[in-house]
Amino acid sequence: MTTLMAGTPAYLTDFGRCVGALPPRAAVRTDAPTLELTGTWRFLLSPDPTRAPDGFWAPDFDDAHWAQLPVPSSWPMHGHGAPAYTNIRYPFPVDPPYLPAENPIGDHRVTFGVPAQWAGQRAVLRFDGVDSCGRVWLNGVELGVTQGSRLPVEFDATAALRPGEHNVLAVRVHQWSAGSYLEDQDMWWLPGIFRPVTLQLRPAGGIADVFVHAGFDHRTGTGTLRVQAPPGARLTAPELGLRDAPADSPHAIPGVRPWSAESPALYDLAVSTATETARLRVGFRTVAIVDGLLTVNGRRIQLRGVNRHEFHPDLGRVVPAEVVRAELELMKRHHVNAIRTSHYPPHPQVLELADELGFWLIDECDLETHGFSEVGWRGNPADDPRWRDACLDRMRRMVERDKNHPCVILWSLGNEAGTGANLAAMADWARSRDPGRPIHYEGDGDCRYVDVYSRMYASPEEVEAIGRGENPDQARRALPFILCEYAHAMGNGPGRLAEYERLFDTYPRCQGGFVWEWIDHGIRRRTADGREYFAYGGDFGESLHDGNFVIDGLVFPDRTPSPALAELAAVYAPVRLEFTGDGRLRVSNRYALRDLAGVRFDWQCAAEGEPVAHGVLAVPELAAGAATTVPLPPLPEPPAETWFTVTATTVADGPGLPAGSVLGLAQTQVRPAPPAPRPAGARVRREADGLLRLGPAVFEPRYGRLVRLGELEVAGPRLDVWRAPIDNDRLGPDPLERRWRALGLDRMTHRLRELAIDGDELVSVTRVAPAGGDLALLVTCRWSADADSLGLTATVVPLGEWSVPLPRAGMRLSVPGRLGEVEWFGGGPGEAYADSRAAVRIDRFAASVDELQTPYVYPQENGNRTAVRWARLRAPDGSGLRITGHPTVEFSARRWSSEQLDRARHTTDLVAGERVVVNLDVAQQGLGSAACGPGPAPGDVLAARPFTLSFSLRMEP
Repeated sequence: MTTLMAGTPAYLTDFGRCVGALPPRAAVRTDAPTLELTGTWRFLLSPDPTRAPDGFWAPDFDDAHWAQLPVPSSWPMHGHGAPAYTNIRYPFPVDPPYLPAENPIGDHRVTFGVPAQWAGQRAVLRFDGVDSCGRVWLNGVELGVTQGSRLPVEFDATAALRPGEHNVLAVRVHQWSAGSYLEDQDMWWLPGIFRPVTLQLRPAGGIADVFVHAGFDHRTGTGTLRVQAPPGARLTAPELGLRDAPADSPHAIPGVRPWSAESPALYDLAVSTATETARLRVGFRTVAIVDGLLTVNGRRIQLRGVNRHEFHPDLGRVVPAEVVRAELELMKRHHVNAIRTSHYPPHPQVLELADELGFWLIDECDLETHGFSEVGWRGNPADDPRWRDACLDRMRRMVERDKNHPCVILWSLGNEAGTGANLAAMADWARSRDPGRPIHYEGDGDCRYVDVYSRMYASPEEVEAIGRGENPDQARRALPFILCEYAHAMGNGPGRLAEYERLFDTYPRCQGGFVWEWIDHGIRRRTADGREYFAYGGDFGESLHDGNFVIDGLVFPDRTPSPALAELAAVYAPVRLEFTGDGRLRVSNRYALRDLAGVRFDWQCAAEGEPVAHGVLAVPELAAGAATTVPLPPLPEPPAETWFTVTATTVADGPGLPAGSVLGLAQTQVRPAPPAPRPAGARVRREADGLLRLGPAVFEPRYGRLVRLGELEVAGPRLDVWRAPIDNDRLGPDPLERRWRALGLDRMTHRLRELAIDGDELVSVTRVAPAGGDLALLVTCRWSADADSLGLTATVVPLGEWSVPLPRAGMRLSVPGRLGEVEWFGGGPGEAYADSRAAVRIDRFAASVDELQTPYVYPQENGNRTAVRWARLRAPDGSGLRITGHPTVEFSARRWSSEQLDRARHTTDLVAGERVVVNLDVAQQGLGSAACGPGPAPGDVLAARPFTLSFSLRMEP
């Protein structure tokens, strides 16, 4: 028998190895002539290798009928194929190193000219990012094969180049390759040439590579500079007093300004040979682990970080430079001081900006094999010697590319790749090449080849135990501890940020962490009628996907901040302000390395949101880590509820922080609100039509419901315990939503048991219960009124043995849709919940009903305003409804019900109705982080227990 097999190119299954690549080197700008090959290329997508054209790499191949595609690009974002999202599972069989026949190919071609004067000189072709594997031809000559999607690959183009003529570059990109087994990184699978392609002249005797070592002695203030460069290279840095100095000699430079994330001082450095000059920006800093603490320049640092993927809602893996700068500046304004480059090295521009703006960076290798966990880690590349070359190559290329950036303080071996000898070898190589940076890898739970103990999603209780030294493993106890991922920011959440930060402040070895993650990876789409929404897993017909688990960021896909980012900013604030209760304010400088020079402390006293006095507090320029107390000024005592607010702001512009940026804020109540009188005095009357009238209110007797208040049609209020589940309710190992729906809390029924007149009060007793069981809630509503207002005190008692918390505890009513403007006095300006309210202050605010909504990509409960004393809903003519809490309510208003919000899967599913639905709550279940982490703290779990809610309603003409 003769066996015939269609051949698979050997490089696709060669265990992720590059072919023909030059040794890796630093990403450095030089004065060597360079051609950018970005722009419009010709492109053809073939659904599998059998349909890909032969000989497309030939210079005379006719590509006139091919599509045009920008490069860099992710080709599915331009209508070629479709994106696909998986978190853990590979979108192909786990059959390493093989791939299925259904493996799309994107063929790329571009024609370009080369100056004639390049003749006789060496040239290098560089790809900064090709997903997943590219086979490269120049003028029909094969140069090699790229592997390692998010790492640079260079090829010697000298022999194939035709200076003074037209040149044709052809690249065949395979969507999957053996390297894809190393790139299972919880993101959209988006093939393409997604980073720049450049051709660079390499002059003889030029700067092949350069490695700058710039340390700082915090005891003497001396910087040390040593540069590894080609023999005979010279250094010039006028600000450092270096002019044509030998590169290979160590230089001690007294009085340098050290680099840190808080004060990112950089010096311009030129490294020159006779034929080439490289220009770098140097930051002097020393990273060390001392007595179990991660230190920079001799001080313990605290990582207030985020995990950052590279993503754009229209361009996929391609993020324009101006967008990158804007997002890093947004991070700085929200007090993020650290970035973990999850889970691969980013575009080099990110590191340049991190140097300039000031961020501590964990630079993470392009390595994740999480999908092997689905098969019990059998065949995991991290411990298979056949993959050793590829793993080491990825580590080398990251370290060599990024070694000159002061922002990089830790090298990370990768993410969720299990354990194994290849990871240990990567750590050993990195230490030998760059001993000045510690090694991170969360998967090494035994800390055998890492220098920091790293965890994901440890609960606050576990973090506290680690901080106390209660970990039984001695190796772990001796290392700094960080949470490389915590506080999963999916949908409405995360909760408990302030709780984590308190632990990081309390226990020195607990040195902070990185919120998962920075951005929602939603892809911008439009409905047939032109309405915009963001798509997630499953929206492109994927047979295997992980839904909206890719929507888990602090900013929406268009980089609009979500409420979670405001919460994070308040928690991460570098200036802590606390009222001591004895007429003084405690001011703490939470910076590790800089003082509070240039910080202004403004105060304001406001009565029911109206300013009555203001001034500036005299606070000394506190040193890093220092604290002091200052007296408060004499304050007026107006008759209304009065709050005293102190705000710390920047006086001048700083890196990423414009003047006026808030560094800290605190409030204290000067005078409590006088008790709001409960309406009383009106008597219940039965009208001829059978309706009941109480003051300005009209009730129908069959169900005991309010139907009108003055001239205003009102439906409700009635007990409401349902909320559209948030992602933290829906997901995780034991989703609350499943238990809530099993119990029937999403389909409660109401039965009036009693309606009676008790003196001046109308009293109703209603049994509220789901079908299919005997659990219930007994609601007693006591209504009272005067000539203008209606008051309600509702008492709710659970009946039966409740085993689950309630989603919410409150009342719901609705009013005509014309009441679309809201003013309130209470917590704001944004939404807040039991375990996410650090960003709230008590003040007077205004917004439209539409503006109260948070457009989470996957619709869910949102928009709650906390501790509301009173709220007004107004029509354009000024008429409306005033709601007064006794003493406060949790308030939300929207143009759809919780049930409609629950049914929606995208924002475009929400269609405004003719009424505004208002929720007035005692509380809601806390947010937590249970989609991928701990749930709410016990004190924020809304147990089914008796509660009382009291408020009054008044129609305002």
